[in-house]
Amino acid sequence: MTKSILPLLTVAAAALAACGPTNTAMRMGPDGRPVPTVYRIAPSDGPRIQARMRDGINAARARRGLRPVELNDRLTAAAAVHARDMARQQRPWHFGSDGSSPLDRANRAGYPGRFLGELVSETFETELETLTAWLEARETRGLLLDPQMNEIGFAWHQEPNGKLWWALTTGRAGPGPLAAF
Repeated sequence: MTKSILPLLTVAAAALAACGPTNTAMRMGPDGRPVPTVYRIAPSDGPRIQARMRDGINAARARRGLRPVELNDRLTAAAAVHARDMARQQRPWHFGSDGSSPLDRANRAGYPGRFLGELVSETFETELETLTAWLEARETRGLLLDPQMNEIGFAWHQEPNGKLWWALTTGRAGPGPLAAF
């Protein structure tokens, strides 16, 4: 990750921590490090989590002089279908249990723009920790910083044990070729 993105994501992570529940003190383990806690997402948290992901992506894009992205309901629907399906399959990958591709799911959701790609993750980490990991890897960072992208869909499925299955789909509003994927 470039040094210019790291401070920005650190600030974003601090903002996320400030928005979270404040009813428990951070527990420290015998090694002096914080004990990991499960990041639970309530149904009412959805719009706030989606906004944080969008804002985190836009902060990274702004540092590169790129235009911001907006959330798209149809791309989000495609991401939600896949997040649930990855949990059923118990593997983070781009293919649905029905053999569908990310493009197939975007088409099924009625996305009218140009589908660009999909990011997935299986983790116990927050949305901003997941975004940080995606920005650290060249391949996933390239999709997030694609100058053509102007829309995203973002969804997740959380298992009872707290494991999260994140799916982020990207596209470009307007007519054009169906996919670059």
